[in-house]
Amino acid sequence: MTYFAEIHRQSGIKQKSGQNWEAIDPEFAARLRVQNRFQSGLDISRYTAKIMREDMEAYDNDPAAYTQSLGCWHGFIGQQKMISIKKHFGTTKGKYLYLSGWMVAALRSEFGPLPDQSMHEKTSVPALIEELYTFLRQADARELGGLFRDLDAAREAGDEEAAARAQQAIDNHQTHVVPIIADIDAGFGNAEATYLLAKKMIEAGACALQIENQVSDEKQCGHQDGKVTVPHEDFLQKIRAIRYAFLELGVPDGIIVARTDSLGAGLTKQIAYTKEPGDLGDQYNAFLDCEEVDIAAIGNGEVLISREGKLLRPKRLPSNLYQFRAGTGEDRCVLDCITALQNGADLLWIETEKPHIGQIGGMVSRIREVIPNAKLVYNNSPSFNWTLNFRQQVYDKWEEEGRDLTDFDRTSLMSQHYDDSELAKEADERIRTFQADAAREAGIFHHLITLPTYHTAALSTDNLAKRYFGEEGMLGYVKQVQREEIRQGIACVKHQNMAGSDIGDDHKEAFAGEAALKAGGKDNTMNQFAA
Repeated sequence: MTYFAEIHRQSGIKQKSGQNWEAIDPEFAARLRVQNRFQSGLDISRYTAKIMREDMEAYDNDPAAYTQSLGCWHGFIGQQKMISIKKHFGTTKGKYLYLSGWMVAALRSEFGPLPDQSMHEKTSVPALIEELYTFLRQADARELGGLFRDLDAAREAGDEEAAARAQQAIDNHQTHVVPIIADIDAGFGNAEATYLLAKKMIEAGACALQIENQVSDEKQCGHQDGKVTVPHEDFLQKIRAIRYAFLELGVPDGIIVARTDSLGAGLTKQIAYTKEPGDLGDQYNAFLDCEEVDIAAIGNGEVLISREGKLLRPKRLPSNLYQFRAGTGEDRCVLDCITALQNGADLLWIETEKPHIGQIGGMVSRIREVIPNAKLVYNNSPSFNWTLNFRQQVYDKWEEEGRDLTDFDRTSLMSQHYDDSELAKEADERIRTFQADAAREAGIFHHLITLPTYHTAALSTDNLAKRYFGEEGMLGYVKQVQREEIRQGIACVKHQNMAGSDIGDDHKEAFAGEAALKAGGKDNTMNQFAA
């Protein structure tokens, strides 16, 4: 519906209400509606799910059409990302937000900073989704408010051409609301707990939920040791629970991202249930580290399984966990992925120990032998030392080619000493093109960085503290922050406007008319930034 069509609709509502609504301005009511096009989190979930489905189809047709996101831990951070994206690229297409469970645990828990072990309050995740969308909707209202002021100024000046441009900009406004891929960890309990939490996250606006195949009460960060996986049927119960949550809430396009941590997980908490040789439980158990035993040599309290007429003792640790055979990680990942896609998942996430296209692509090729359109979400993790990893990849390639490497020490390639070398330059080029190359060669539909703002906040704060509390004093802030905000056109330099002061003035004028006490007058110091 166009802006003027909405004015006409609001005028009809006023007319039906008679003289009691004489003071109500249909155009201002229309502005409020246009500024708040999403009436609920479910509206957002349905809208963004459709976007993701279209983007997935576009990627299937052209791997160059991959998508990206950055992790965020506060609504303001997510808002500023989307404002920046619109400023620099003119569109939010293909750009999402990622909600990291790691950052929720580290920065949002009432317990204080926690490791990524699902110890934080489960309700903090849907609360952050709602907060993110509150800030994104406010960004819409702020931007549209500026367009409405442009329209009013053009009308006042009698400039019909400028008024038409403003109206067109209003009608063609692109929302800051984009898909959020939200981390539900391992489900925070059993399948019922997963279902209940999934509903909360969807109602808050999430269209894509990422769940991993670790044991919920033993969950670890995907890039740390001690990970424990569950048999496939346990994981599939949770995938089904999420799908039912989407269907119950009327979001049939909702997306499930099935994550496997099997590559780095050497343990399982339980032996899978199996009915017959070759079924899914039997395939899971086949990866267990077992030794054949004589029935006469069975010790007290031992757990045994039978396979192909043999009695086997799985390696059982004092923690009561069972160990997988070394070297089976990739095979387990492939089976995890195929099984998840065959049972309702839409996208895959393979957590790896390094960003290596050959390793990822090798597994995806095996998966695609069974499911040709399989595609991944990939964590471009800050847990990887990208500089060292890619310099070592180039080093290994050069070594295979027989090139002279006497000037390089493979174990010390992180050193600044190598920054200007050809090896470092080739490594940086590989990093620059990693996402496009991996989208084309390894089936990665969506690239994300889980914790970027955690690190940028730490780095920028360190730099500011060093300068401000050092010899630079106030110049440390002015030169490195405010002057750059002004020159780069960062909207937050007018922080009152960003916090909604001008939106509030619009409301005051509509509510109180000439009696409105507005903040944006001539004495507002934000006017210093008008130029």
